[in-house]
Amino acid sequence: MFPALDINVQSDLPIYRQVFKQLKDSISSGKLPKGTRLPATRELAGLLGLNRTTISAAYELLESEGLISGQVGRGSFVLGAPARELHRIDWNSMLTPGQAVPGASRATISFAASRPSELLFPMEAFRRSCEEVIEGPEIASILQLGSPGGYEPLRQYLMAEARRQGAMRPGDDLIVTSGCQQALALLQRVLAPIVDAVAIEDPVYPGVKNLFSTAGARILGVRMGQEGIDIDDCERILEREHPKALVVTPNFQNPTGVTLPLASREALVRMTRSAGVVLIENDTYGDLRYEGARIPSIKELDGSEDTILLRSFSKVAFPGLRVGWAIGPRAVIARMVEAKQLTDLHSDQLSQAVLLRFAESGRLEEHRQKSLKSGAEKLKATLAACERFLPQGTAFTRPQGGMNLWVRLPEPLDAAELLPRAQREGVTYLPGRYFTVSRPDPGGLRLSFAGLAPEQIQKGISILGELFSAELERMRSAASLDPAPAMV
Repeated sequence: MFPALDINVQSDLPIYRQVFKQLKDSISSGKLPKGTRLPATRELAGLLGLNRTTISAAYELLESEGLISGQVGRGSFVLGAPARELHRIDWNSMLTPGQAVPGASRATISFAASRPSELLFPMEAFRRSCEEVIEGPEIASILQLGSPGGYEPLRQYLMAEARRQGAMRPGDDLIVTSGCQQALALLQRVLAPIVDAVAIEDPVYPGVKNLFSTAGARILGVRMGQEGIDIDDCERILEREHPKALVVTPNFQNPTGVTLPLASREALVRMTRSAGVVLIENDTYGDLRYEGARIPSIKELDGSEDTILLRSFSKVAFPGLRVGWAIGPRAVIARMVEAKQLTDLHSDQLSQAVLLRFAESGRLEEHRQKSLKSGAEKLKATLAACERFLPQGTAFTRPQGGMNLWVRLPEPLDAAELLPRAQREGVTYLPGRYFTVSRPDPGGLRLSFAGLAPEQIQKGISILGELFSAELERMRSAASLDPAPAMV
């Protein structure tokens, strides 16, 4: 049955196009199936009270799009519904560019990854911890869906340890997360409605910088000095730019390795409380102090309880298990739990239960002591090799712990330009451009030493030293050959 056509003479669309569109829609929907004979132009014009030329114009459009075919002496017939045009999604143009830091290359000696050596992992102790959890009476409930706030026995253990250190007050709560990075991401989501600008260290671990920048926050880089974040520069930025949050890594900061002294920590508490700024303390490396006395965390020093402390097992135990936690005001932690539930619904209780057993059994502390001894040897080897092999004029930090130190090559050397040549020699590192926020540092680079043996460290830095020294000599020789400007 031929469909009724609804013609609106008041419409801005010409009548012949109205006829064309309605017939096209009928063909596309199957109301006019393939092989259907359309009324002759004179016949349809009479039915609709229109001019025959109007119908002819509509039929011509239908034929031009391959929807009907006119046959002399027989009329016009429907050829079938048009093939649907498939539109491929252009993912590259749709998605914003990524900001990931390159992974480890195939270099024999890699200073690029800030992580512990697999050779130090206490596999037998870890297996015993796994067996004890799996064979224990709670294994069935552990394998059930877990609270987004974390495995409750681990939460209680961590809160007891935090109270012992003075890092948890009556108004605080704790959430277990998939490492410090997830804790930061949850905080960013919770604070997004109020945080339009955030102050961070410069240089800083890319995971901090990229997280807030991709979320659209205005990033304010605070200069780093030999003793951590520059307090004077930080105060100027807080007064001039009015950020709503400040993220600091007080212990063995990544990438510089420097540690914030007690007086500076106390100053940060005073100035952030005075300015009403959310202070986020990212203490990823605090358990890896090789020498010197422990300095209280900023959270311990903040009598207002407002500092949010992030910690993790990743650097001191097994990075692959991804277990970290955040301590902060109860209202903040509650919102973080809600945000976490939106992303992964439930916690991985098995890995958290295994780490709890690993800690409660004393095996974690035993492993930490061995890691401290090994880390001290590696740091000593790194500092000695830098002293011996890097070209004169090179500056580098002297950490008392952690996994990284910062090197600044003499001008005009550019660490990023030299990286491909170093990789061809079997050595890799991360140049400063991955860590800088607002202050370009072409000569800067990070050396991460924890994953290497002392002899690898010495060999790798000797190769870098030879390469850097040769390039520096070449550039200085070239500069000395430049003609002096003519005197006119």
